[in-house]
Amino acid sequence: MKRSSTFRTLGSLAVLISAAACAADPTATTASNRALTAQSRLNDAAKEEGGNNGHITYAVIGDFPYGPAKRAELPLLVDKINADPTIERVIHLGDIKAGSSSDCSDAYFADIRQQFDRFNPPLVYTPGDNEWTDCHVASKNNGLYTPTERLVAVRNVFFPIVGRTLGIHSARVQSQAEVDPANAQYVENVMWMHGDVVFATFNITGSNNDKADWGTPLPANASSFPSQATEQLTRAQATSAWLERTFQHAKEAKAVVLALQADMWDGTLANRATTIDGYDDLVTQIGNLAVKFGKPVLLLEGDSHVFRIDAPFTPSSPLFGLHPNTPVAPNVTRLVVNGSSSRTEYVRLTINPEAKDGNIFTWVEVPLN
Repeated sequence: MKRSSTFRTLGSLAVLISAAACAADPTATTASNRALTAQSRLNDAAKEEGGNNGHITYAVIGDFPYGPAKRAELPLLVDKINADPTIERVIHLGDIKAGSSSDCSDAYFADIRQQFDRFNPPLVYTPGDNEWTDCHVASKNNGLYTPTERLVAVRNVFFPIVGRTLGIHSARVQSQAEVDPANAQYVENVMWMHGDVVFATFNITGSNNDKADWGTPLPANASSFPSQATEQLTRAQATSAWLERTFQHAKEAKAVVLALQADMWDGTLANRATTIDGYDDLVTQIGNLAVKFGKPVLLLEGDSHVFRIDAPFTPSSPLFGLHPNTPVAPNVTRLVVNGSSSRTEYVRLTINPEAKDGNIFTWVEVPLN
């Protein structure tokens, strides 16, 4: 497995800085050790990745399963992905249940976790709005839950070991909880390196990034968990910090892949205040970081349930004007997966950092039937 010189350089630099800082100021020891430990964790995650002649091939799914019929297909999709010898890792982009009239119970979470545990490759999952932000009675009819209490439940069920994926062959990843004390609750935000590509997941959800009102009533225990306003603020801070860290670690990488649940362009100018304005700052930040990076960036999204490939940071795109201050970043490609009632499938995503024709990212839709 080839590791990027970025991480070797960062690791060596951290050692030198640590030694100098400790000699000059004993109080620097804790911070220096924390930097070294964080780098070691990311390097460990890189070591666990296998090689595939320079190619990286993942299965990407999301917004699945929705309802009993799709739930019945989940074991079949797991089996199909397990039978694909090219797949080295699976990414689930969130929404493990329908968005309305679908109870967000512990029993349902446990049922999905059992199926996730059947994946033979490592499984990376990032939460969707359906399993926490929308788990309230008002408008959604998903049961009487406090959304932030459901996020705690999601973390307990799907992230039981910080810095490890799910799946039979669990793999090491770097969790934000391990390296960012200010945002230590965000165990679900993870990063790893495969070849010369840096991957990262983000808890960025639909329902306008949790701006859709939770409404009333909420359970009696609601005061024991963060309010919607607090949730929005703290998650925005964590997401911004994780984006910065991702691109910092990718300075000498050949590509970056960002995986999240929300379709940040699933709206129009007429309704953006209720559908997508919760992503304005994120779109600006991602675009600016991508411009500075200057190499291919792939956004993996779900939420709108229809497979598409586009370039929303390109001025000729009809999506470009949906967010104010969108940077021009033609090096960003977006892939949205099928979901909900669309055809059950997985996307076989192949990344070839050495592609001579510049087509680093290629994909094939693989239907269940």
